[in-house]
Amino acid sequence: MTHHNSHGQGGNHGSLKSYVIGFVLSIVLTIIPLVLVMNHVLSGTALVVAIMVMAVLQLFVQLFFFMHIREGEKPRYNVQALILGAVIVFTIVAGSMWIMTFNSQVQ
Repeated sequence: MTHHNSHGQGGNHGSLKSYVIGFVLSIVLTIIPLVLVMNHVLSGTALVVAIMVMAVLQLFVQLFFFMHIREGEKPRYNVQALILGAVIVFTIVAGSMWIMTFNSQVQ
């Protein structure tokens, strides 16, 4: 009777090793754009693209190492919810940019 079942209570946690790896990757992916900007390594579009790439990599590090997107009873549902959220965010952002672009052209 002392067997504790953590099923459904958030029992799927990462190990200390995975948290440390995720933390180090997060720090590195934060420092890289900072160094690029502070040392004027890149400029213009190349700098923006580099920052965006680091941001996307940071997103995946957060999802896999801290939010445990692959773990759980049905990780497929987690991924489907994530994709749906991304589609909604993309639609809102792209639609807003489209409206603002064409609104500025009309006088």
